[in-house]
Amino acid sequence: MSQAGGTTPKAGRSDRIARQVVLPFRKSLEISLKSIQVRFFRSMITVASLVLAVAFLSFTLTGSDVAVGLLQSGEPQQRLALVDAGYDLPSLPSAAVSPADEAARLTTSPKERWIVILSLLVCTVGIVNAQLMAVTERFREIGTMKCLGALDRFILRLFLLEAGMQGLAGSLLGAVCGVLIGLLVGLVRFGWAAVTNVSLVAIGATLGLSVAVGAGLSLLGVVYPAAVAARMRPVEAMRAQE
Repeated sequence: MSQAGGTTPKAGRSDRIARQVVLPFRKSLEISLKSIQVRFFRSMITVASLVLAVAFLSFTLTGSDVAVGLLQSGEPQQRLALVDAGYDLPSLPSAAVSPADEAARLTTSPKERWIVILSLLVCTVGIVNAQLMAVTERFREIGTMKCLGALDRFILRLFLLEAGMQGLAGSLLGAVCGVLIGLLVGLVRFGWAAVTNVSLVAIGATLGLSVAVGAGLSLLGVVYPAAVAARMRPVEAMRAQE
């Protein structure tokens, strides 16, 4: 039977619940920022591991960018400097080998790639562990929000926002530090030519790729802990810290 106004009791109750639990994105962002501030030092530990992994990635890529810039300068002394530094290049350019093929030789070696991949994997495992600990610490908070009507997607959104902000900040800091250290090492090894011949486009691509990889790993590492928190029953969450 319909109530006055043509709304059934079930429909009216659903509308009221929707108005109670659906919060704007700005409010979710505010709650996430406050959560990071409360757990600032623990968040910094998670961010520090991401900074180191991304810095190593951007440092390796910057080293390749510096070497390619020196090779493409066409100066024989820079080519000899690369050979002396251990790069797989002949002392004199060969007409049978194109400049693009020679530049490909200056990319990271398989050993360096595996080291970078392993460091990123270790970083991801650390992020997962830190986020699982954060979920454990916030059992009562999660249970309270669910008792107040928070939906699973709202809890999931909070954790993804926190991981996204931490990942973006850590990746940006790590990428910038890695590029600066890579340029500094190139400056020490090859002189000012390492800085003057490097392509700004290549450096920009290195920064963008490093930030994207770091932020992506941060979000990937929080998916499972966020899903655990979102599926948690309010009663179980409240009872866990009694």
